[in-house]
Amino acid sequence: MRIELLDLKIASFNINGVKARLPRLLEWLEETRPAVACLQEIKSQDEGFPIAEFEKLGYHGIWHGQKGFNGVAILADGEAPREVRRGLEGEPEDEHSRYLEADVFGVRVVCIYLPNGNPVFHDGEPGPKFAYKLRWMERLRTRMAQIRAEEVPAIVTGDYNVIPTDRDVWSPPAMASDALMQPQSRDAYIRLLGDGWTDALALHNPRGGVWTYWDYQAGAWQRDHGFRIDHALLSPELADRLVECGVDKAHRGREKASDHAPVWVRIAA
Repeated sequence: MRIELLDLKIASFNINGVKARLPRLLEWLEETRPAVACLQEIKSQDEGFPIAEFEKLGYHGIWHGQKGFNGVAILADGEAPREVRRGLEGEPEDEHSRYLEADVFGVRVVCIYLPNGNPVFHDGEPGPKFAYKLRWMERLRTRMAQIRAEEVPAIVTGDYNVIPTDRDVWSPPAMASDALMQPQSRDAYIRLLGDGWTDALALHNPRGGVWTYWDYQAGAWQRDHGFRIDHALLSPELADRLVECGVDKAHRGREKASDHAPVWVRIAA
């Protein structure tokens, strides 16, 4: 049964293992109650995804799992997401579970976990993982253009593994050699925005300084040495309805938390 909404809260959370972080994930869902929750790095095969735990809270879901790593899912409060696509076209041999698309509450919701891309170089040449990242971003752009052509309210959200600008990282020099900040990665991201998509968090925080990820190492969380790699890109039809957006930063500081914090947007109905 579809729930009536005064507005629509759509969130994204790289959970870093749905089973390992299940108590934190359920806690977050109960406390913040997004209408739609997109999850990345569920690190679970399809048959092992704990859907029953989410159903107890009233959420329905679809998921695209993979053993040990990757994996994405879309949960919806009181309504079953209607799957549109899983996986991106363009590389039939690509078996990574990184893309899931569905219609729910009148919105096209796309959940992505974009490749990390490190190491950038291998034996002095561009590494295969970085090349895969750039190809994946171009394939994503192709699909996003198709969605744009449909002129539907749409959101493409998740872990993009791209730090868009120097304003989005605690120390640009510290990350300068990382795949997340390479000019090619940033250029590919900028092309998405140039195609007409709106970066919600950047729009509402033009000065930057908003982080969504803090490494487990070197006291990054305690020192607030983070960066922004989790994004919510909105089609023009949805960007016009954007009310507010934010990061649930406090959830990163809880016991056995993910190294990411959830991001969310609130859309006028």
